[in-house]
Amino acid sequence: MSFSPIDNWISNDPEVTGLLQKEWHRQTTTIQLIASENFASPSVMAATGSILTNKYSEGYPGRRYYGGNQVVDEIEDLARRRLTALFGADHANVQPHSGANANVAVYQALLEPGDTVLALRLDQGGHLTHGSPASLTSKFWNFVSYGVTPRNDDPENPGELIDFDNLRAQALEHRPKLIIGGATAYARKIDPRPFREIADEIGAMLMFDSAHVAGLIAGGSHPSPVPYADVVTFTTHKTLRGPRGGAILCREEHAKKIDSAVFPGQQGGPLEHSIAAKAVAFREAAQENFSTYTDQIVKNSVAFGEALVKEGFRLVSGGTENHMLLLDLGEFDAELTGKEAQEVLDRAGITTNRNTIPDDPRSPFITSGLRVGTAAETTAGMKEKDFATVAELMTRALRNRNDEAAVTKVREDVASLLTDFNPYANFTK
Repeated sequence: MSFSPIDNWISNDPEVTGLLQKEWHRQTTTIQLIASENFASPSVMAATGSILTNKYSEGYPGRRYYGGNQVVDEIEDLARRRLTALFGADHANVQPHSGANANVAVYQALLEPGDTVLALRLDQGGHLTHGSPASLTSKFWNFVSYGVTPRNDDPENPGELIDFDNLRAQALEHRPKLIIGGATAYARKIDPRPFREIADEIGAMLMFDSAHVAGLIAGGSHPSPVPYADVVTFTTHKTLRGPRGGAILCREEHAKKIDSAVFPGQQGGPLEHSIAAKAVAFREAAQENFSTYTDQIVKNSVAFGEALVKEGFRLVSGGTENHMLLLDLGEFDAELTGKEAQEVLDRAGITTNRNTIPDDPRSPFITSGLRVGTAAETTAGMKEKDFATVAELMTRALRNRNDEAAVTKVREDVASLLTDFNPYANFTK
């Protein structure tokens, strides 16, 4: 079986071809629930593997340091036009190789070393580049953190939501030059307006990291931060369903600094094959059916969450409003760690990732939580009832984790379910 015609081009390398076929089999016979992943279209994958791989093009359209970039300039301009139109932004930079690169470029463009930045705590949903001690960002800039509200057992007010009172208090105390909105493990909508109000109160700039929800924003299923933020960063995979990479949107006043920070400040030659694939993805996200897709993502997440709660799991913040759910495993099984749950589910053919929960007593490598997402399998065609089935399969595997025969039976049931949900069925030889 094949995922694209490129298999025919590398048939003289049976080792790589064999490994690609193994990964094809893994992706299409196991359930993909990692919130950071999706199934890119064949058109996106074809552009990613295109002849543009050969071209070196340091600089920007009309200002390159190499010859032969006439066509590349058209492609990059097309990607920028499509992206600014998709989000209604002043300016776009489509060169960042990743979301992390995009974030660091913004800091480099707008801050001086030692400047203070206010961002969500990593253990409460933030990202490594939001000032984690493990990230170079904490070595150059002074990060302070805001958090989420305490857990509350009241179902009408479950807590674990962004604490805007804490955010404002931290902003008034530390007077950051930049405030960051956005998260990597937060299952609720994030309203950009309070961030803007607090930023204006102290004269700070606002950056919104929409890596996870960029597709939901493009589809109209989540509020857009573009009218409120000075800069918006995101990845082009995840819910946007494009190639792996990053992008930056900004107000015109920041355009020159942002572009200079990406190149030559941080990166060399851009990956123009990836930029062409981004252009394809931006066009796909502008189609009417993309809104239907993003609405279905959210419906599936809600149904998935309800089914998991019935099975005994607790959802951090009491629910979900986007593509992900953060599961607190403690009420399901106090002895079960996120690490063990991830490994058991891998054996059962269900791909997830362990994740810390707010105030997690365990280390980030072990964790008390599990993060799951619905974007990929929604692309494959799953609806609400199918995610209820997935919840049952997950539960059965975890409850019987010490019974290898039971786990194997779940894997067989997973493969049977996925016969109806192969995102690349038309490309199977």
